[in-house]
Amino acid sequence: MKVSRVNWVVIVLVLIGFVIGRFIGTYFEESFLNYGQAFGLNSPIELDLGFLVLTFGFKIQITIASVIGVTLALLIYRMIR
Repeated sequence: MKVSRVNWVVIVLVLIGFVIGRFIGTYFEESFLNYGQAFGLNSPIELDLGFLVLTFGFKIQITIASVIGVTLALLIYRMIR
């Protein structure tokens, strides 16, 4: 049985694509590139154990610019592979 390993280059490039896409979306704030959907927790969840307080929060905002950034990142991966 062959165990598949995660290709870290793809993950890093996709994350870079999201960041660049988000940057482009905020730069062109009034254009269609900033249109998208946000989902996640509205307020963070706190776990108070008495001696330790843990705060959890998670939110993702996907815009058209971030989708374009991820697509470009995947095309770059195919070119360097």
